[in-house]
Amino acid sequence: MEIRRVQMTGGSSFVVTLPKDWIQEMRIKKNDPLGLITQPDGTLLVTKNTTEEPVQRTKEIDIGHITDPSFLFRMLIGTYITGFTAIRVSSKQRFPPFVRTVVRDFTQMTIGQEVVEETDTLILIKDLLNPVEMPFDNTIKRMGVIVRNMHEDAIAALETHNHTLATDVINRDMDSDRLNWLIARQTNMIMQNPSLSRKMEVSVGMAMYYHIISRTIERIGDHAVRIAENAQPIMDVNLDPKIVTALKKASVLSMQIFDKSIISFFNADIKEAHKTIESVSALENLCGDISNMALRQETMAAIAISYVAESIRRAGEYSADISESVINYIVEEDRSLHRRPAGK
Repeated sequence: MEIRRVQMTGGSSFVVTLPKDWIQEMRIKKNDPLGLITQPDGTLLVTKNTTEEPVQRTKEIDIGHITDPSFLFRMLIGTYITGFTAIRVSSKQRFPPFVRTVVRDFTQMTIGQEVVEETDTLILIKDLLNPVEMPFDNTIKRMGVIVRNMHEDAIAALETHNHTLATDVINRDMDSDRLNWLIARQTNMIMQNPSLSRKMEVSVGMAMYYHIISRTIERIGDHAVRIAENAQPIMDVNLDPKIVTALKKASVLSMQIFDKSIISFFNADIKEAHKTIESVSALENLCGDISNMALRQETMAAIAISYVAESIRRAGEYSADISESVINYIVEEDRSLHRRPAGK
């Protein structure tokens, strides 16, 4: 860190000189305009970009040595999440058939990605989504609704022996994944472009908490999928009604913890977040009782029931993680708001 003293000129203007190395690297000349952006934490950002144009970044992917479709798909997802606005998939020879299939799957599974140019050796994918049109709040709320419905439908499928509903829950997992990827992408874009932070009215720090919470919600969705997967083998088994009743009771409690965590996040309610975390122990005890009850069933059923109970418990625990993030963020914001200048 370079320390530079503030000087005063003209009796009212405060001046700080800029590092010569940075000036030369940015190719800044006399009378060039510079942008000054005040950050939420009180720091001041100096930038050469005064137009606030979106940062355009292109990623080149040469598939000459890529033969694994899943590897190419992960490359595309990674490029999307890190915030590139254009992706050029190219090859010196004609594309093998799997490339177009992977690109098509990628554009269908992500938000805002479209193929705008295509030849035998080049596919150009561009981001057509304006991040401001997809605020974090709306995305988190939508993820919450999707994941909650997945969990409830997975339990309903077990209770009603509905294989079709269980399969539908498994298929819906992609809906929460694509929203989680979107939040990860927008978070990276905000970190790269401070003007986007102002346009979306979200600080970099807050964007990081949205990212943490979206990851947690996505994991709760994964456990809804596991409930559906483990429910399918035992749908035709004559389960003890007491076990089904206990599973429903645990599920309701788990989703209550989830709902309260989401509400405490949007209300910035630190006391409610604390109460929600404390309520997890009751869920853990209930799920432990279910696992003990399952031991009276046949081996296959006992294992499946224990896995279902485990996923219900994990969903509640992940929900409590959201409340912990709420407390962490509120404590951090309180520290920032009450920060005093040195010497005061």
